[in-house]
Amino acid sequence: MLLPVAIAFAQSSSPPQNSTSPAYIPGVTFQITNPNYPQPNPFYFEGRIDWNLLNITTPSNAWEFAQRGIYKQDDVQDLAGAAADYQQSISMNSLPNGTCQIVTTAIPTSGVLNPPPCMFTVRLRLAGLLQQSNPQQAIALYQEVLAIDPLRLGVHAAIAATYAAMAPTETVPANATADYNQAIAQYQAELALSPVTEFTTALTADLANNAHVHWALAAIYQTLGNSTQEASELNLYLEATEWHSDTYPWRITLAKARLTALGVTPMAKPKYPKPRSGQSEKP
Repeated sequence: MLLPVAIAFAQSSSPPQNSTSPAYIPGVTFQITNPNYPQPNPFYFEGRIDWNLLNITTPSNAWEFAQRGIYKQDDVQDLAGAAADYQQSISMNSLPNGTCQIVTTAIPTSGVLNPPPCMFTVRLRLAGLLQQSNPQQAIALYQEVLAIDPLRLGVHAAIAATYAAMAPTETVPANATADYNQAIAQYQAELALSPVTEFTTALTADLANNAHVHWALAAIYQTLGNSTQEASELNLYLEATEWHSDTYPWRITLAKARLTALGVTPMAKPKYPKPRSGQSEKP
């Protein structure tokens, strides 16, 4: 739907045939004369680009250090080198020192955005590398990602997994309980980003979402000795896998066995969505 509009706009940006203005040059004149096109585009490309294709000898800015870090992590398995590059990238794209900003409003039509936006990919990757060695820093990085993009899926779950991994290492029982409670809150925040509503249920027949989160919550409640909540999460897990199975299907059998051991009967659900009015039941 946007293509005809874009073409029309591009054509309107060209000078009339009888005009004395310079001829329209695609990719050059258009970007210069269009007041709504940021020049240069202030947002960093957050995806990976093959480092060898970039032909960069030494990184000179935050984006280039992030790309070299991705290369070191993914291609040569140099995790220490990757972490160092990620740290350097973030130091050059940092809220505390004013070298990046979180964009919450429309970009100025002039295209000027100084400092540039904060990147989330480099923070996600560094946090993943630090989850075991420095969990508190990993959590702080994940929180920065949520500040940049509060609706990004998977970040709350990553924070929760970090807290859950910290809990068994605590020497004070109260601290371990606090870590587990933090993990529960973060998993619940993850579920809240993909709510199950009457509308979604009518479309998909799903009665629960995110099987992996419910499985993780059940494990935490089992550790805390809360069998009621454990059973509830296991049943939600089974509901979430009813239509989508699981990456680890053995968990489905185990969930049913754990419910049986708790004296709870797994919830029985129909194999097909309830037919709408006028439709016949599936065989």
